[in-house]
Amino acid sequence: MKMKKIFAALAAAAMLCGLTACSTDGNSGGSSDSGAGNSGNAGDKVYNIGICQLIEHPALDLATKGFQDALKEKLGDNVKFDTQLAQGESTNCATIINSFVSSNVDLIMANATAALAAAASGTDTIPIVGTSITSYEVALNGDEWKGKNITGASDLAPLAEQEDMILEIFPDAKKVGILYCSAEPNSKYQAQIIGEELTKDGIEFKEYTIADSNEIQAQTQAAVGDKCDVIYIPTDNTFANAAETVKNVVVPAKVPVVAGEEGICSGCGTVTLSISYESMGYNAGLMAYEILVNGKKPGDLEIGYSNTTKKYNAEICKELGITIPDGYTAIE
Repeated sequence: MKMKKIFAALAAAAMLCGLTACSTDGNSGGSSDSGAGNSGNAGDKVYNIGICQLIEHPALDLATKGFQDALKEKLGDNVKFDTQLAQGESTNCATIINSFVSSNVDLIMANATAALAAAASGTDTIPIVGTSITSYEVALNGDEWKGKNITGASDLAPLAEQEDMILEIFPDAKKVGILYCSAEPNSKYQAQIIGEELTKDGIEFKEYTIADSNEIQAQTQAAVGDKCDVIYIPTDNTFANAAETVKNVVVPAKVPVVAGEEGICSGCGTVTLSISYESMGYNAGLMAYEILVNGKKPGDLEIGYSNTTKKYNAEICKELGITIPDGYTAIE
């Protein structure tokens, strides 16, 4: 087995986008909610933060919660959030970002790739903290953003270690099917790297792409029909919202899924190399505090990566008769 790069735990980030949506607090439209607690070193200034979250699902929800918790702890009543969900639409992200720019918020938190791309296009002056971003270079089409008004955290678990996990749990696998949404650049990036790692180890693979959630069942059935021994699904918002559809195909067929993140694994997978989205969001909130209160420039703060944990879906592993070695934690 080859040596793999281990990502160190760093500060994380958050991300912003969308309008014409409902807030993550359960209210329709935008929401402004202030934190309770100590006001930290912020003095009398109240900081207004716009949060653009691409879509509602557990991982992104936890990232937003962690981000808000960190700033509430630091700033108490001196911070207010306008949290907007973009309902999975890039055009909504752009509308939301434009509204934040018009309101001259103090900082934008962009949660997911489309939200970050919209924020970067919408302003080059308001600080932007991204989160739930696999690759900032992929999300922003290069590295011109570096040193400017953008920083944040990545949700990328080491891909080489994920491929190691496939071989560790399924050593007899000869063919791996890689399922992802072609409309999500970060998913395509992960699929490419996993494919390269599988090739190095002499494992055949085939990609099965979807344009939207309507194609998930058919493409999953195609992977099963092609006798893939294992299916890999990267961190992918479209699949995260349709994991049950995948489960209804793969479990009866006894085909295991290795997932790029815990949310997908809990819905249809067997094992994952997981990060904590809440912790990532919390660290992103600390980065935002450094920018807002201590005058740090976003461009001077490096992108952060999170610690990882090997986790497994006990229910599906039992149903498929998969024995999990020591070192794995059951998903609660």
